[in-house]
Amino acid sequence: MSRRGRKAALPEVGHQRPVVLDASGLVVRHRSKMGTNKEFDFAELPFAPAMRRSLAALFAAKCAPGGGWNTHDTSVHMWRLLRPFGEFLGEVDQQPDDIPDLTAATWMAWRLSRPLTHTGYVQITAVAGFLQLDPRLPQPVRAAMAKRVPRVKVEEHAFAPAEFEEIRRSARQVFRSALLRIRENVQLLESWRAGAIPHQDRQNWLIGEALDCLARTGHVPRYERNDGRMRPVFRYSRAMGGDGAKYTWRRLYLSRLEATALGVLFAAAHGLNATTVGELRTPRATPDSGEGRFPVYRMESEKRRKGEADHFETRNLADFGADSPGRLITEALEATAPARTYLKSVACTGDRLLIWHEARPRHWQPNDALLREGPFGLGLTKPDFDDYGTRFGPNGGGVMRRTRKTANVVHRREPGQNSQDTHDSIYVIPEPQAQQAAIPVIAEGAEDALEAARRTVFAAQLTDTPEDGEVETATNGCADYENSPITGPGTGCEASFLLCTACPNARVHPAHHPRLAHLHRALGELRDVLPSPVWDADWSEPYARLSDLKRRLGPALWRRALASVTAEDREAVGDLLNGLYDL
Repeated sequence: MSRRGRKAALPEVGHQRPVVLDASGLVVRHRSKMGTNKEFDFAELPFAPAMRRSLAALFAAKCAPGGGWNTHDTSVHMWRLLRPFGEFLGEVDQQPDDIPDLTAATWMAWRLSRPLTHTGYVQITAVAGFLQLDPRLPQPVRAAMAKRVPRVKVEEHAFAPAEFEEIRRSARQVFRSALLRIRENVQLLESWRAGAIPHQDRQNWLIGEALDCLARTGHVPRYERNDGRMRPVFRYSRAMGGDGAKYTWRRLYLSRLEATALGVLFAAAHGLNATTVGELRTPRATPDSGEGRFPVYRMESEKRRKGEADHFETRNLADFGADSPGRLITEALEATAPARTYLKSVACTGDRLLIWHEARPRHWQPNDALLREGPFGLGLTKPDFDDYGTRFGPNGGGVMRRTRKTANVVHRREPGQNSQDTHDSIYVIPEPQAQQAAIPVIAEGAEDALEAARRTVFAAQLTDTPEDGEVETATNGCADYENSPITGPGTGCEASFLLCTACPNARVHPAHHPRLAHLHRALGELRDVLPSPVWDADWSEPYARLSDLKRRLGPALWRRALASVTAEDREAVGDLLNGLYDL
């Protein structure tokens, strides 16, 4: 029987660190930072005996405290990558006995044998990085490993709106039915414990008694059969409608699938990845969430980052009604309350939001990466979400990565445990939906910028002398007073005199320069005494147009204009700014 999948009880003495590599030099025991244990037997890998021991020693060093591998996801990932490398070496003409016997030609052959996919890229780079931990690796092999491996671009886009809604709908349906089932049975249990169900109501009384046992022990009343298997006591299974899971333990507890559906809902609502959701701790209501107030939960999450410090984040989420940010947490706590009560009664120290019950664990899956207590699993792993995607995802594909991207890019439109730069460059810019949504925004921004530019550009015509029929205004001349492009033709211009510099009907000749130069100076002085919002709203645009005029006339003409300002010009500008003219 394979030793790979079993839990390992790590021997510890006092405060000594656990033994990572056993006496055989082939079995590595990895204790994760969560306290869960996993065993890897290198005798199972298809390498030469000496290389098995060398690889086991490297593996043990990484699994040791401080070695860098804090989770079973990392160690299992490398374990799975080593097997195809061993199978490849077993097919070469001269299988290397140990790591020092590897050659550059063998490595390049391995590299060429890998598919031009993301998986192939990971197999090459990860195995190379692992082997380079051994100082005995020959230098020519290191040089071959140093050659650049082209990264394969993985096209992964957000879900289309209909797909995302279907993901949410199916997850809500699975979890909601479980919540209602648990809620109904909790009410029945509370009625039984309160003595509100009479003995005469035989069926409900037996169900209540079975639920009481289920809440205290994790199982309905059972007996051991001759073959050693445990079966529900017949009178209780008959009262409950059967002895299957849906009639027995699922009355109070979530199944693994239902807990996974809840995890998908958290990813869709908050843009979290699979590992973060699977390891979510129980959110706590803040101290000011007193009775009669809306509960405000503090949700703490952790995102692991390769080669960097882990990212910790806290979000405060209030439940103030349906579809509010905290409502899903309230429902999750209600659905897992019976399991949480049981775990507390047995002094379980594990803390996970997603708790599920399973009577028959799947031995083929590395379940020891999970926290366990009796029939309960605490948290979820990536394979759980992969299984869910196979069943409910579009075309049987994965759901969590695309769900997270859809939530953060299309709906929340803010980073989810990433920096703003990473969010923009990696998630937003390559996303077709984001690109499509940006088109009208960019167009509107361009139009606004163009309009703003038009408002701040001096539009009046510069002339040397007054034109025939030109009408003098407070600031300049006007060639067509009756047909204003600003207020419309045929009624006479009713626009502010400050808008004259934005009108193509306006005419400015040298006699107007002193008054306009003085107006420009006066508007600049107003900026120093008026609140910025007021000046920006009322005076910034005419000031910008006059600044454009100043640029066009040049410094020499502008200084001459300022030197030629008359008392009449000063009085006209003062009246203009004090509202004596119709602005």
